[in-house]
Amino acid sequence: MKYRRRIFPAMAALLLALSLCPCSALAAGDGAAENTETAPAQAEPPALYPTEVLEYTAGDLDEPRISKTYELSPTDDPALIPTEDFERSGRIYTLLDIIKEDQTEIDTKEHIEVITLETDTNDMAEILQLLEPELEITTEDGYTGVLTPDYPSIQVEASGYGTSSRTVSATRTYPNLSSADVSLIPKTTEEGGRTLTLADVDWQEAATDYQDGYDLAIRYTATATYTGTATSKYATGYTVTADYKGDVTKTSCDTVTYTAIFASHGETQNGDGAAETAAENGGSIDPRLALIPLGLIALGGAGFGGWKLVKYLRDKKRGYVK
Repeated sequence: MKYRRRIFPAMAALLLALSLCPCSALAAGDGAAENTETAPAQAEPPALYPTEVLEYTAGDLDEPRISKTYELSPTDDPALIPTEDFERSGRIYTLLDIIKEDQTEIDTKEHIEVITLETDTNDMAEILQLLEPELEITTEDGYTGVLTPDYPSIQVEASGYGTSSRTVSATRTYPNLSSADVSLIPKTTEEGGRTLTLADVDWQEAATDYQDGYDLAIRYTATATYTGTATSKYATGYTVTADYKGDVTKTSCDTVTYTAIFASHGETQNGDGAAETAAENGGSIDPRLALIPLGLIALGGAGFGGWKLVKYLRDKKRGYVK
């Protein structure tokens, strides 16, 4: 009995050590392989999260369905919307359809833009050549559009004035004067609204009287020349203003809505879960599982050998074995 009490614990410890050593070594080997084959992590694209999730039934058989709604901006990639199968409440859901709905809203209004330009002519034909046929515009509040000229609205005004002067003259005839005396001639005269000043007088004899053998002038005709300065004002340039009219638009909402619809065709089975696990592992079985039968065989053999040893010692003690 003393031998039996000592042998059983020793053999149990030996069997436990034998059963654990191969698995531990294999686990260590697998860990080293995993560490060796680990690839550097790559940056994943930002995840998209639904703004609404609805569960409902549809069809004649009240098929369970789940819809997930995503609101994307123009910079978001719809390819990032999750479409893989997933499990919920014991059911597997598979993508059925994706519905796209454009939520873009465009506001339109009429806009007038006043254009001003400078020119040195007031000839309308030349001015029309200077105006652009179209004008692309972006307003301060974000509206954009293409405007065209409103030709009846075109106005032309002088932008500045200059002055010029010239000499003007006029002649006056004064007949039947008693003498060739300048005092008999008016010193100024009016011409075209201007006052001209006497500049010169040309005298001619109008009548004569014969006395002492000489013809003496008794009447004179005066031709007076008057001069003055005329000042005029002229435009040095012109300012043209024109209205450009047209419709401008602004996008007030640029969101695109995607609704992913998933349908379930049956409940998840235990076997399916095992199959999915095997598929995730690449269809292979953990090699450590193959050691379980070997461990059982070793354990059985060790137990049988221990029984034989105890029986031998007991028989020897009783004298059955020499």
